[in-house]
Amino acid sequence: MRTVAELPHPDFKITIFTMNQKFIVKFEQGTLEQVYKIAEADITDGVNGVFQLIDDDFTKSVSQRFDEMRQSFIGAYKRHEY
Repeated sequence: MRTVAELPHPDFKITIFTMNQKFIVKFEQGTLEQVYKIAEADITDGVNGVFQLIDDDFTKSVSQRFDEMRQSFIGAYKRHEY
């Protein structure tokens, strides 16, 4: 896996990788991460096409998903506190 770009964002880290003819877009926030895989053949203009996918609407949904993931984990942890 090769890192091709890192995008600045105030709420999470965004890294774009390539591997096996796929772009892999990873969003990280604390201990949580989301990964999206996109076939290179499905994207025109290479990594610049991936940049276009990561628009405001998409990052807002990623942020909401992080909130949902965190709440799910907190709920599970509280049910099984150690």
